[in-house]
Amino acid sequence: MTVTAKDLRFNISMLFDVLSKGEDILITYRGKAKAKLIPYNQPSSDKKTDTIFGMWQDREEDVDSMVRNMRKGRNFDI
Repeated sequence: MTVTAKDLRFNISMLFDVLSKGEDILITYRGKAKAKLIPYNQPSSDKKTDTIFGMWQDREEDVDSMVRNMRKGRNFDI
């Protein structure tokens, strides 16, 4: 569906109805396409969590002690 910026201002509730039906809306301003509204799809909650958060799950050392060791600094005794 193509609408003008004026239609967007005055008929926003009608446009939300169109979006809820799954249709995209192209918004024009002075005859040129300026924006596109697409329906938002809620991500399903049954998705597996991101693998990046579990990448250290099999390490023995806990995060606190690892950070303390990194912050200790270095000794360069010659």
